[in-house]
Amino acid sequence: MARVVVWHVPVTVTGRTTSLRLFRLRDGRRCAVGFSSAGTLAKLLGPEQAAVELGEPALRALTAPLGVEELVLDPRLVAAPVLAPAVTPTVADAVAAAPGDPSADGAARPVAGRPTTRSGARLQRR
Repeated sequence: MARVVVWHVPVTVTGRTTSLRLFRLRDGRRCAVGFSSAGTLAKLLGPEQAAVELGEPALRALTAPLGVEELVLDPRLVAAPVLAPAVTPTVADAVAAAPGDPSADGAARPVAGRPTTRSGARLQRR
């Protein structure tokens, strides 16, 4: 009898329901992924990612009714690295400065509690 290799497969757990987590290939097709070790899974998807251990036949049996035919084993991240956003001053930064102190560009900082009338003031959406 052939030995079945066990794969660590990422899942989503909601309450008492566990769902197989599916991904997409570059061409948009859905695929299932499996990892050869829990460490490899955690390295790519993070240590908080829930996973179950499944053999390849079981994984294929779960995904076949969903129309998913592709299985990617030990995938690597292919997304471009995320760059840190440029730091821009906020209204809170301006209020934190001492009232009346000139800034580097010569404009006066607003006084806490007073609205600013400077043109070009940026507000952050939350």
